[in-house]
Amino acid sequence: MFQDMTLEEIRALQQKQQLAFIDVRSPSEYELSTIPGSLNIPLFSDAERAEIGTIYKQTSVQAAKERGLEIVSAKLPAFIKEFAGIGPRKVVFCWRGGMRSRTTATLLSLMGISTVRLIGGYREYRSWVVETLSTMDYAPQAYVIHGNTGIGKTAILNRLQEEGWPVLDLEAMAGHRGSIFGHIGLRSHNQKTFDALLLEEMLRVRESPFVLFEAESKRIGKAVLPDVLVRKKETGIPIRIEMPVAARVEQIIRDYRPEEYKDQYIQAFRQIKSRIHTPVAAEIEKLLQADRYAEAVELLLEHYYDPRYAYTADQYGENPGVQFNVQNVEEALAAVRDYLSPLRQ
Repeated sequence: MFQDMTLEEIRALQQKQQLAFIDVRSPSEYELSTIPGSLNIPLFSDAERAEIGTIYKQTSVQAAKERGLEIVSAKLPAFIKEFAGIGPRKVVFCWRGGMRSRTTATLLSLMGISTVRLIGGYREYRSWVVETLSTMDYAPQAYVIHGNTGIGKTAILNRLQEEGWPVLDLEAMAGHRGSIFGHIGLRSHNQKTFDALLLEEMLRVRESPFVLFEAESKRIGKAVLPDVLVRKKETGIPIRIEMPVAARVEQIIRDYRPEEYKDQYIQAFRQIKSRIHTPVAAEIEKLLQADRYAEAVELLLEHYYDPRYAYTADQYGENPGVQFNVQNVEEALAAVRDYLSPLRQ
């Protein structure tokens, strides 16, 4: 027989053994938001779910159940086989911990496959995320990387994260680079997905004496930072990086890959061109059309991004932090690593 567990019980169990979370909701529900790391093995497809819902509303509950049974029966062998191929202990959930997860857990139990069912389903997980983010007291000292567009903040964070440093890559969790061009080539995440990814990462590094992240605005694409992280940024120790324009242009070309998304970048540029002096804006668009991306980026930095990215002493409050004047991202990475190394002792 399967076992019902609360989210608290499951998270405690997760500290002791590897668990495989399986979302049995429809693909569209899964795409909208899920528990990070979950697999999607839907009991019903989107079309099947819509059909059953229509029968439920227009005919009867019993008729909907019977149609659901017909659908599940036809796919049962493949459904069971897919679950059987997943090694660790399985946790199944649906929207409210209702019929879909109960049916799945029961079927798996009948086939001798041990399963845990999350009480309250994804809705319970989402409530926990919202409550935790709104009430948590996050202890690690924040170190916040500042710098003009193109100094490679994301590249620095990615490298440090790969090396095991306590990093929160907010842009990766948002699926957005935080600019008018930030969504291109990426899949933007909604607030529910961002919140879940952020909380899991914050909890993962909560025992560290410090945490490192980029000085983002409150909104990144579709996602808004929770107040707890905004406060950490405001009280964090700034690490400002200065780099020559040529190196910044090179990094932007590397990160954004305009040659792969030319039309999208031109369309995005047209959303901001009215904010740039008309002759300069016309020249930038001409350069983009001619595939002269480095020249276009340099003009964008000079006439749009750099003026908007002004720093003042007031921004740092009583703690001015530290500034590194470097020639490229590799030097910036080394400087940040050396600066923070004593904190890991």
